[in-house]
Amino acid sequence: MLKGLGGLGDMAKMMKSAQDLQSKMTEMQDELHNVMVIGESGAGLVKATASAKGELKALDIDPSIFNGDDKEVVEDLILAAVKDAQAKATEKAQEEMARLTESMGLPKDIKLPF
Repeated sequence: MLKGLGGLGDMAKMMKSAQDLQSKMTEMQDELHNVMVIGESGAGLVKATASAKGELKALDIDPSIFNGDDKEVVEDLILAAVKDAQAKATEKAQEEMARLTESMGLPKDIKLPF
């Protein structure tokens, strides 16, 4: 394509690869809205469902924990389940990013600015 222009052909190829990567990253970011993770606490008494983008989507609480005297315990369990879901969402997003970068021939632990 740019034969005879020395290193410019390689530069054009690099730019095309960067555009492809950015396009795939945008697509992956959109897909992360549909990937769900479930965080749990209290041996599964409280479950929080979040997207891999970290958006809380659902909360499931076993009715056996509803006792007026245990209000603080219930609040702690809910908080713990939400934090667990958020941590799993972050982990899932990092796994997807590593998969994407490896598929493009980049190191899986590369930190990209976009």
